[in-house]
Amino acid sequence: MRPGRLWLGVVTAGAAWFALGIAEMFITWRACMHNEQFGNSIGNGAAMGASFVVSFLLLGLVAAAGFASWIAWRKASAQRSLVEAEGRTMQEFLPLVGVFFCLTLGVGMVWMTLPLFILRLCARVR
Repeated sequence: MRPGRLWLGVVTAGAAWFALGIAEMFITWRACMHNEQFGNSIGNGAAMGASFVVSFLLLGLVAAAGFASWIAWRKASAQRSLVEAEGRTMQEFLPLVGVFFCLTLGVGMVWMTLPLFILRLCARVR
């Protein structure tokens, strides 16, 4: 198995989580900075849409990387259950870590995105 395939889940999940944080920071900064200076906290509809699109694209990327890591782990490991999984070699361990990184950071990304369904874009920043 190629080394890039082994590291796919770990690197993709970390990079997507970081990219989502940076993208949301710049989107909300751009949409809310002018409004906040004049006492108006109404967010821009295009910025809200851009935040949704970026969030869902990166969540899809993390889900695909997690699935690819899970397939790589299934090919490398004799175990069939994640509960009893042990990464004894590098070929088993890295895809297994990739699966868990994608699960945990994917859930974190969902929690970062959920306030957009409840709060306005600029109210979430405050």
